[in-house]
Amino acid sequence: MPERKNVILINPPVAKPCEPPAGLARLAGVLVEAGHRCRVLDMNIEGMLRLLSNAVPGEDRWSLRAARNLSRNLDALRDERTYRNFDRYKRCVNDVNRLFSLAGGQDTRLSLSDYEDRCLTPLRSADLLEAARHPEDSPFYDHFSRRLRQELRDETPKFVGFSLTYLSQAFAAFAMMGFMRNEFPKVKIILGGGLVTSWMSAPAWKNGLGGLADHVVKGPGEAFLLELLGSPAEEGGRRISASYAYDRFPLKDYLSPGMIMPYSTSTGCYYGKCSFCPETAEGTGYAQLSPAKAAAGIAGLAEKYRPSLVHIVDNAVSPSVLKGLVNEPPGVPWYGFARVTKELTDAQFCEDIKRSGCVMLKLGVESGDQGVLDGMQKGIRVSDVSKALKALARVGIRTYVYLLFGTPGEDEKAARKTMDFIAEHHELIGFLNLAVFNLPHGSPDAAALDAKPFYGGDLSFYTDFVHPLGWDRKKVRRFLDREFTRHPAIREIIKRQPPYFTSNHAPFFVDTFC
Repeated sequence: MPERKNVILINPPVAKPCEPPAGLARLAGVLVEAGHRCRVLDMNIEGMLRLLSNAVPGEDRWSLRAARNLSRNLDALRDERTYRNFDRYKRCVNDVNRLFSLAGGQDTRLSLSDYEDRCLTPLRSADLLEAARHPEDSPFYDHFSRRLRQELRDETPKFVGFSLTYLSQAFAAFAMMGFMRNEFPKVKIILGGGLVTSWMSAPAWKNGLGGLADHVVKGPGEAFLLELLGSPAEEGGRRISASYAYDRFPLKDYLSPGMIMPYSTSTGCYYGKCSFCPETAEGTGYAQLSPAKAAAGIAGLAEKYRPSLVHIVDNAVSPSVLKGLVNEPPGVPWYGFARVTKELTDAQFCEDIKRSGCVMLKLGVESGDQGVLDGMQKGIRVSDVSKALKALARVGIRTYVYLLFGTPGEDEKAARKTMDFIAEHHELIGFLNLAVFNLPHGSPDAAALDAKPFYGGDLSFYTDFVHPLGWDRKKVRRFLDREFTRHPAIREIIKRQPPYFTSNHAPFFVDTFC
């Protein structure tokens, strides 16, 4: 038997503090299943709560009220009754966010869903290394320095892994890694996660992280970690696992009414052809659990942990997995992202997934113009989107519709078609996400467009471009701000958006919960 080595896995701030991170929960489950001693530190929820508790309010009435009611508001966001009154919910969230934003100081812009530095950018490796050289400048320093000293001195692990999913986590992660390099130089640092995979997939990727991490991992980390820790080759060869260890996380601390249980049935995207998608440019492969194993895995974990909600975090839940959930329902409400396929236009199929527990589906509609959809190789029909919205609404499944404006094939006329489509179907749409198109480096469209610098930095995913139809970002934003969001029917949808938590809290406002 190989020596079982201790490892600590860390989720850095800032990400929405409403549920444990799916990737680390799965990594921990795999390591525990293989017999390795594994600890998880969710420094995101820990650090955010500590910063809130130490925040010094300003003299304005809002800040003073937010500080006075902090404990009450945090408890309210963990109470399902709060979600029955949207105005009360919004007041709680905005008050908590107000206090959190003040806790970051003058050099950072903090919110419950983001972390920006006023001088540095996470898109430049030199700036991330600057954060590592001066960890004491991080607003989270007081917490993570104390916490890491405590954890690493009690029993110094051989490996510490940092999982980066979002850009908003990068500065805190690098500050923590810099701190560890200074105080615990013998500990091996592993850096991985979805954000790191995107960095490493860029055509011009060069490891400019200054040797801060001993190992930088691309793609799913289970195989790499198991092999690093000396597990048998057959254990290290699995690409996706059904093992999760949610009990390694502070489940009662998250800001949600009961546990949200994230679960992944796949990696990559089963469609993988959309020209605008970064994963298409990255060439990310696809792997999926069998539908029966996925459904059984969710049901078994739901039985063990009794979550209020299951969040299937796949890029798109495949139709075969949806059918698997129909055959073996998890026994609790669930939601996830899905493509508009023929299955969702079928009334009986929608009824079946409703009975399986589906309360909401996130749908990447992108545009209401068929020419635009064809140009981005979306592979869906506007007519099918209409049928799916009607079929889902009929059975009581809410939809969270994602739209993308300013793509190379869109002009103002096409954008207005999208506005007309949404207005026509407004009673069928629960929530909206509006995004302005960014051109991924290495995408199929990039070679045919006149690209120009956008976000300066060697870690940038996107480039700006001269729009071939003159529909540039400035015009798109003006249209969205002055017309689209002010349309009376669309404005009613926009007003339902949960602040900061957006789609992560949206399912709690459907009839099943309210």
